[in-house]
Amino acid sequence: MTDTIWQKTEIIAWNQLLLNSYKKSLGSELIQRQGTPEAQAKALFFAPFVVASHGREADPLYNYGNQVLLDLWERDWEDLLKMPSRLSAEPILREERQKILEVTATQGYFKDYQCVRISRTGKRYRIADITLWNILDEQGNYRGQAATFSQWSLISPTI
Repeated sequence: MTDTIWQKTEIIAWNQLLLNSYKKSLGSELIQRQGTPEAQAKALFFAPFVVASHGREADPLYNYGNQVLLDLWERDWEDLLKMPSRLSAEPILREERQKILEVTATQGYFKDYQCVRISRTGKRYRIADITLWNILDEQGNYRGQAATFSQWSLISPTI
């Protein structure tokens, strides 16, 4: 089922918000945007780097993760959508994570962030060169935040 997530109408629409917001905030494209919005959603879902986003809830839940994120976090789609994004950070690092999210909310984006994140089974990863950005709809309303990165290394099999 996961390999067809990108075909859902709401995911295609969300992908357009992700891509448009990235372009507006950072002045470049996250992926090469060719073809239909559906083709772009497929390209983003199967991109060789992580893309994830969460909504604007008080304790934001993931609302998107591409295949690389699902594999890295060791989650399936349904499990990811129930997960507060803060849980990908170790408890002692959650305050730092929250500060970076607040800076991103104010500035519109944040580049070159580094951190340690944990998978569902407790694998710890050092992640580098993370870019975070705010997701805005066509009217400029805040809809959440997204992150992308392509550099990670396993630092411990389990905690």
